[in-house]
Amino acid sequence: MTVDACAELVQRGDPDRFRAVMAAPVEVRAQLFPLYAFNLEVARAPWVTQEPLIAEMRLQWWRDVVSSAASGAARAHEVAGPLHDLIRDFGLPVDALDRLIAARRWDIACDQHEGQDGLASYLEDTGAGLMWLAARALGAPDAAEAPVRAYGWAAAAARYLLAVPELAARGRHPLPQGLGTRDLAEMGLAKLAQARAARRDVPKAVAPALLAGWQAEAILKQSLTGGTLSQLSEFSRRGLLLWQSLTGRF
Repeated sequence: MTVDACAELVQRGDPDRFRAVMAAPVEVRAQLFPLYAFNLEVARAPWVTQEPLIAEMRLQWWRDVVSSAASGAARAHEVAGPLHDLIRDFGLPVDALDRLIAARRWDIACDQHEGQDGLASYLEDTGAGLMWLAARALGAPDAAEAPVRAYGWAAAAARYLLAVPELAARGRHPLPQGLGTRDLAEMGLAKLAQARAARRDVPKAVAPALLAGWQAEAILKQSLTGGTLSQLSEFSRRGLLLWQSLTGRF
């Protein structure tokens, strides 16, 4: 039940967020690694089994973890334990944690999202919610919620666009009827502009929580070209992360 164990999980399963945390000051890593490890465990729960009932049970287990942590009953688990400490010590909003878990039920099914609003809600509860939780763990005030969530939504849209081919290959319907990748990219860029318009409401101390979105703008803009979307080059990734970590701007 250590932060190191959470860091190892993130390094193996979510290397981009691992890089983002390692670019952050050492003193905030203990807040970010357990949260990202929790997100990883929840995100992959629907994919580790072909039995929908078992996947539902895994997600319900995490919902119970969050609920019990809020009441002070920690779980002896390498991620659940540190997550409990975060909830207790930093007052993380339990409802946001629960919505993040519940949203992953879509990954169990093979149904389309319920229109554009359905996909927007999915990205709001997963990516935007996660970034807000990370910001809260670093002391973000209520006034920062709107821009942080908007930036988290844009970052989630970028990651989702990269995942579209794999989701389709696995028999999912990643985009609702009538919504193309270009449409989603434009929505993400609009959210990014919204976040930047209210950037003054986000304290500098919260900047490490936003590092996870360092590739968002480049990926969203690449999606507008209509060509094959791919991961950014290693040089570009390093440069963008370095710039954001040094400037604190997003």
